[in-house]
Amino acid sequence: METITLDIGGMTCQGCVGSVTRVLRATPGVSDAQVSLTPGQARVTYDPARTDTSLLRKAVEDAGYDVV
Repeated sequence: METITLDIGGMTCQGCVGSVTRVLRATPGVSDAQVSLTPGQARVTYDPARTDTSLLRKAVEDAGYDVV
């Protein structure tokens, strides 16, 4: 397992945090995602054999947020 911290742009409330958390946790290979409104980050633990950072970025972007 590996852990990465992604800087997320566009989150303005706890609903946004919930949305980003859901899409990250739904990504195959992700075992945990902890999202924080301030400072706008997601800490994701994932299996690099099943997913990679580009798929994590795509999941967040497809949900309407930016990975900066």
